[in-house]
Amino acid sequence: QVQLVESGGGLVQAGGSLRLSCAASGRFFSINTMAWYRQAPRKQRELVASISTDYNTNIADSVKGRFTISIDNAKSTMYLQMNRLGPEDTAVYSCFANIHTTELGLTTNYWGQGTQVTVSS
Repeated sequence: QVQLVESGGGLVQAGGSLRLSCAASGRFFSINTMAWYRQAPRKQRELVASISTDYNTNIADSVKGRFTISIDNAKSTMYLQMNRLGPEDTAVYSCFANIHTTELGLTTNYWGQGTQVTVSS
């Protein structure tokens, strides 16, 4: 019913920038919250940034000042602008969305398949 498709990952040198995108498609009423998570090899998955429909944002301390989360409501697309990347940012980045599937307020969680970000030193 709903699909999340990430794009924008790849290989970049330290100090460089990338912009990740996550587009929600399918049949749904509205998006409640979207977020970016990441998981590095042999480490636990962590929340990178989140944004809600009232544009309240949360940014992890490890990326604050370097990463910016945003959303385009018309396109149902979330973005993560990543600047001054370092090797510590290497991970699989996954898109998460909590979506209102009906007008009654029923919500469902969805995950994208993830996109690899690799930062070389």
